[in-house]
Amino acid sequence: MSLIIYAIDREIMAILITGATGTIGRPLVDALAREGAEVRAVTRDPEASGLPAGVDVVTGDPSRPDTIASSLKGVTSVFLHPRAVGEAAADLLALAREHGVERVVALSAINVDDDPAEQPSRFQGDRNKEAEAAAVGSGLEWVSLRCASFAVNTLFTWAPQIRAGDIVRGPYATFAEPLIHERDVAEVAARALSDAGLTGERLRLTGPQFLSHEELVAEIGTVIGRPLRYAEIPPEAFSRAMIERGLPRPFVEALMARYARGVGPAEAVTGEVERILGRPARTYPEWAADHAAAFQN
Repeated sequence: MSLIIYAIDREIMAILITGATGTIGRPLVDALAREGAEVRAVTRDPEASGLPAGVDVVTGDPSRPDTIASSLKGVTSVFLHPRAVGEAAADLLALAREHGVERVVALSAINVDDDPAEQPSRFQGDRNKEAEAAAVGSGLEWVSLRCASFAVNTLFTWAPQIRAGDIVRGPYATFAEPLIHERDVAEVAARALSDAGLTGERLRLTGPQFLSHEELVAEIGTVIGRPLRYAEIPPEAFSRAMIERGLPRPFVEALMARYARGVGPAEAVTGEVERILGRPARTYPEWAADHAAAFQN
């Protein structure tokens, strides 16, 4: 069922997107806009948002629900971003329910049930467990997107090194996980915002295969036509370098601990993207081709 058909069936299909300019929110806004949905995109900085024409840009802070309360009128569904809403997920959804919102899709993580101290993203502000719990307890129709690590994280980590040379230095060369393309997450989110058949599901979303750090770097090299190589360095040296660059020590420590443990059974490759979208999840080489320019001078 397309979003357009769903909009006709429901007569109104206004969707409020929190985290609208972020890694998932921006491609989600684009996907919904292409389908003809009425999109209200929340941003703290509308002048810098670069959101597409036709999107209703809402100025506000989702971690302070009162700042966007008036924009909930006429909204059918809400996309709940755990970093954007912070500790206010339950309050925002209570307000949404008061305004007649019927459905919420919460962005979460595949490791959401792990010890919070072992979830690196928590130390960068993600409140995945709280967002999912708020959605489940909201009294609204809900879907949770339990995502594997985003492929785009490798851009942030490796692109500066690749632009500078052909060697990427980092820890745990053989650590492997099923990275997911951010556009796949966004397209699943777009479907979940409208598809009643997904109600009540905790969707475990992964890429189509496990690739190690050294394999990922080699794939980038193939895409951009350079002989890239991953050179393993001691975790302690890498940790010091990350902290010196300004990353929070607790985040770095949790990340290194995750690499040392390896992935858990919850992070096994799933076919959820294909089940929901009717096509296979995008591969890491496809992701690298989409972002090739960022790895080149």
